[in-house]
Amino acid sequence: MFEPVIAPSASLLGLLQRGRGDGQLHALAADRDEAVAALEECVTSDPRADWQVENRSLYYARVYMELEAPLGGIERHLTCADDLLDDDESRTGLALSVLGHLAAYGRRDALLLLRRYVAEGTNWAWALDELALRDDDHALLVLAPAVLRRFPADPQGEAELRAAIRSAYEPRPWRLWAAHHPRVAAASEQSPFDLWQRQLNRRDVTPGWSVADVLAWADRREPGQPADPLEPMGGLRDDADPAAVDRRAAAAARCLAAVVRPEDRGTVLAAARHGEQGARRAALRHLVDQRDPAAPELIEAAVADADPRIVQAALETVGRMRGPGALEQARRWIDPATGGADSALGEAAVCLLADIGTAEDVPVLVAGLRRWVLVRGVGGAGLGGLVDGVGRLAATEAVCTLRHIYGEAASSDLRGRAARALAATDRWFASGPAVECLWDCEESTRELAARHVVTTGDARVLERLRRLAADPAEEAEVHAAVRGRLTARER
Repeated sequence: MFEPVIAPSASLLGLLQRGRGDGQLHALAADRDEAVAALEECVTSDPRADWQVENRSLYYARVYMELEAPLGGIERHLTCADDLLDDDESRTGLALSVLGHLAAYGRRDALLLLRRYVAEGTNWAWALDELALRDDDHALLVLAPAVLRRFPADPQGEAELRAAIRSAYEPRPWRLWAAHHPRVAAASEQSPFDLWQRQLNRRDVTPGWSVADVLAWADRREPGQPADPLEPMGGLRDDADPAAVDRRAAAAARCLAAVVRPEDRGTVLAAARHGEQGARRAALRHLVDQRDPAAPELIEAAVADADPRIVQAALETVGRMRGPGALEQARRWIDPATGGADSALGEAAVCLLADIGTAEDVPVLVAGLRRWVLVRGVGGAGLGGLVDGVGRLAATEAVCTLRHIYGEAASSDLRGRAARALAATDRWFASGPAVECLWDCEESTRELAARHVVTTGDARVLERLRRLAADPAEEAEVHAAVRGRLTARER
């Protein structure tokens, strides 16, 4: 999947792609055709780098409602030829979720489009889940024949039907259909037994109950990875899937916690220093989790390794360090005499200080945040932790950098973290960014704004709070925060 192309933050499209509150406000003030075109671009080309931690659907649905925008762009996106060729649900998932919210707001054209897509579209299961929350029983029953035609009346088709029932996010349609269609009733009864059978008949190898067995298991491939005839013992290939290696190493580390005895420490130390990739990762992570005094020296050795995968695993392990000695060790790694904060190990130590540092670490943490933004820009896996850290320590010196991150971040999750940090550091947050945050795409950011925003001096604020309180699609936490502010003001 390609990374989304994000427009500049000052443009209408850039604001909408980021899900910023100003995006909705600018869309209402812009030329309607331009605003609708930008909105359709966002909904049909999902701008999120990670849809699992970023929300957009309710945000875009509200903009559709405010603009009274037609659904022609979404319809063309759902019914084009690409829908037959590309079955990746990320291509249509955002559009279907927006339609679901619009249907909840009373847009009948959205409801009809969802019904049509269930009958004809590739990502029909997602659309059915949206209808399950909003449509009536009669309309759902009418859709049953079209859905059942997708599953041939043969053993493979019945297995696929059971899998569809088992993976449905909302079971309501299938329960309705089970009362009228024997195939659905039979599949619904058999589906749990399929799951149990797969759990009982797992073919993948599990480790034995010894340290040597667990370490050897950490270096085996996951099921489905091709075997290398030159490696009869099943060791990890150089081109093994990194995510699979990470999963197995993490699982092996958890197993080590259950089987390692005091007399096994030497074996684990040897694996952490000289073991193969999987065993070395697992042993190093185990030693860090157990707060072993040898862990820092082993991390330094791994960071100096020639294999970049070992180096990366060691740097990631730094963030797991805890205990009394972890803080002093992190400060030592940041010391210029041992590499400094701009070294790879020093940067990892700065990220650790963001989690466990104290007030005396604020200058180093703020410098690390500024250096990250200067070198890497507003992105990267470690930036969120640094933002959280300066917020936790109320580092007012970081306000300017936090404002920059808030405005430029393509990730709404990162922007929300910047907003929380600003709430703790910026004395103008309540009368500035908090106002925009009331329109943000993330419910946690809207809740934060509702708890902090100044309710006097800006007529938009009270009106927005009242609308959020009356919106049935809003999250319960936001409702509680908004109503608390409104009630307190009325007193």
